[in-house]
Amino acid sequence: MLLTLILTTALLVRFGTADFAHALTFPGRFTGAVLLAVAFTTLLGAAGVLDHWIRHSFSYSGLVALIGAFAALLTNVLVLVETVRDGDSRWYPALFAALSAGSAWAVLTVWRTRVPIPAPKRVAAAVIVSSVIAVANFSYQNLYVPYQRKTEPLITLSVGRAVPSKDGKAFSVPVDIAIQNHGSVGFYVLGTEFHAMGLRVPLSPEDRLRQQWRVDTEQWSKSSVVNPLSRREVYQPGELVEAKPWMPIGQWIESSGTFATRLVVQLPMNTPYDQVAFYATASLARKDRLVLQPPLQFVGNSWSGDKTSAQVKQRGLDSLIYRARVHENNALDEYTRDARFVTVYWNFGPKGVHVTTTVARKGEENRVLPLAEQLELVSRYGLVDLVAGPHVRTLWDIKSQR
Repeated sequence: MLLTLILTTALLVRFGTADFAHALTFPGRFTGAVLLAVAFTTLLGAAGVLDHWIRHSFSYSGLVALIGAFAALLTNVLVLVETVRDGDSRWYPALFAALSAGSAWAVLTVWRTRVPIPAPKRVAAAVIVSSVIAVANFSYQNLYVPYQRKTEPLITLSVGRAVPSKDGKAFSVPVDIAIQNHGSVGFYVLGTEFHAMGLRVPLSPEDRLRQQWRVDTEQWSKSSVVNPLSRREVYQPGELVEAKPWMPIGQWIESSGTFATRLVVQLPMNTPYDQVAFYATASLARKDRLVLQPPLQFVGNSWSGDKTSAQVKQRGLDSLIYRARVHENNALDEYTRDARFVTVYWNFGPKGVHVTTTVARKGEENRVLPLAEQLELVSRYGLVDLVAGPHVRTLWDIKSQR
């Protein structure tokens, strides 16, 4: 019994101190305080065991030992459930299974000594109420977590007036991009990209047939851009004109924060495109779901031929790869789960640009996840993908100035 109670106390102090000092949310810190309170109770239970069987100096030491053993049993079972459900370690579930069994044996052993219980109804009510509070708090923090309501910043993209060059051979189009975080949670910036797609849109001399409309709709499933059905306009796949990141990766945008930038796209006056479509995207992660350990650094590309590039399987696209270590938002997951890394792929090619992210153990970055695991991953780490665009600019007016 002493070994069970002392080991339980040590582990709860370890988890509780880490959560109370470093958890990313108030419920997490409250859980840390609860764990420390339970650790104090189990420590008193160990002292009660010593006095109940050896010293006999306190008449209610048996009751103290019983309460401490019951607190250890309840907490060990709850932690066991969480480590089995969500942890990667095999050692921790085995340890807490043993501590749960030891705590149950301690409760039965102390109970069989027929310890005197003053005001048993009040004691029972206090134990029941405290147990309900502990179970509710643990479930709230580790199983359901309703405080993690959906929130995300907003990207705005606006295109300015095209300006011709002095020699009349080129023109530039200013593009303003801003991200505004109106929520109560900050976000890490894992990756951003801005790109412009040139579009040729010739006009048919006659009304297009219904069969041609059907062919247009068949292309919708083959592209991320859905061109409208048109009686005269003949839309063709866009071609990449320009692409670049628009915000430093690994930085963050705090609650009520704003970041704005201006980019300029330049084209020759005799460009073959009729329109230019502008896009801006950002891949973010909530700061209350993970800790991003800096730096989020470049680790390779898809064409170098090394081990890193061999893991990238983006058909028809080249990729720049960035990676950083992430830490869990609570101590229990941090200790019982394997190390995770966020990997960011900045993918580009003639038909477009996009950023993808994943959080996985080292070596599993490119494992294809079932839909359920993808949703769980997005929820656990608060991954958010923001998109602005397409913002289409017609070029006929500026080309006519040639």
